Amino acid sequence: MMISKYFKVSGRFNRSIEFIVLIAFVFSLSSCVTERKAEYLQSNNLSINSFNEAEFSDYHLKPYDELFIQISSIDEGAANIFSLAGIQRSGSAAPIDPYAASLLSYSVDKDGYLLLPVIGNILAKDKTLSQISLILKDSLNHILNQPIVSVKLVNRYISVLGEVRNPGHFTYAQEKLSVYDAIGLAGDITDYGNRNEVILIRNANKENIRINLDLSKSEILASDNYYMRPNDILYVKPRKNKFWVIRQVPLNLLLSSITTALLIYSIIHE
Repeated sequence: MMISKYFKVSGRFNRSIEFIVLIAFVFSLSSCVTERKAEYLQSNNLSINSFNEAEFSDYHLKPYDELFIQISSIDEGAANIFSLAGIQRSGSAAPIDPYAASLLSYSVDKDGYLLLPVIGNILAKDKTLSQISLILKDSLNHILNQPIVSVKLVNRYISVLGEVRNPGHFTYAQEKLSVYDAIGLAGDITDYGNRNEVILIRNANKENIRINLDLSKSEILASDNYYMRPNDILYVKPRKNKFWVIRQVPLNLLLSSITTALLIYSIIHE
């Protein structure tokens, strides 16, 4: 009698285990990310291997931009008046961190003007770095002997947020930074990131513009939004299945806990 009763409980217990395994299997399927969902630069036409280069227009200065301006001349003593304290004029100067660079830069004020010693105020708003360099050089021709002017944008910052491995605020030095470069700075998109729904936030003409990007399509290589601009924000949306997956609890621990609970339940109800 006791043996038959034991086997009866054992059979019920086994069916419970099978049910748990089935649930675990369903959970594992829901958490899977297919290869196609994880791929970048997909194309339906494999014969197309090249795209026209994405347009990259010159950056136009805005209020509160910060500029590193280096002015040199044959008359080095006279040119030193334009050098901010702490800037080494030699080519062997050590790299400057963003905060220090900000302290050693000239700022465009809220009205769009740039103030320099001797030269005075220059309207910088909506002008490119090349245009500012030419304006400064023309202003210095009657002051310095053969002036050379170099102008660099200091505030080259972007933010990458959402489902990436290392979200944060990043500094870059190169003239061109693609959206894939930005994703690389953040350590790539996680398995739960949606490569089809990436949001680019850009400030232009006193407006915050939201641009939807699909990084899984090769066509983005020729898109006007392929290159990042200073102060852009890139947000990678999570996939919906992320919220259906128990990520913090290991599956084997979950199964062993439920199995133990069912065993205790079966013994109590014998």
